[in-house]
Amino acid sequence: MAGREVLFVVARALDGTIAKAGEVPWRIREDLQRFRQLTTGKPMVMGRKTFESLPGLLPGRRHIVLTRQPGWSAPGAEVAHDVPAAMALSGAGDIAVIGGAEIYREFEPFATRLEITEVHERTGGEVRMEPPGAEWQEIAREERPAADGWPPYAFVSYERRSGPPA
Repeated sequence: MAGREVLFVVARALDGTIAKAGEVPWRIREDLQRFRQLTTGKPMVMGRKTFESLPGLLPGRRHIVLTRQPGWSAPGAEVAHDVPAAMALSGAGDIAVIGGAEIYREFEPFATRLEITEVHERTGGEVRMEPPGAEWQEIAREERPAADGWPPYAFVSYERRSGPPA
């Protein structure tokens, strides 16, 4: 797996919120465009609830769903029941991990890059993600002002300081 990128793509509020009432709490146009740009052409690994929250199958991407539910299936979804199975199913190339919180925790040891949309508000959602720890180095930040009724936000890129475990 040398050279393989395991990319996390997530929008996260200042209080760690990544979901509220079962959905991503923001529909910021530029964030959605960035999500599409970062994930198109890559297999996306996600939990069952994240898959079920999508508006449908997203074009140009494989949908690999990590679930503990035996026998679960959905049209267009490839199913894995643990991280090694999801990694094997995704093939040898780069993958995008898109949530939820438990999936991010399980894949964190393999992550090589984080692409976080930092939403500058305290959203108060029930699904949260911790901020990147000391093993991550911020390499880029692009601030955006509040617009269209959404709070200000920033696109922030992180790289792991010392590559993922072999």
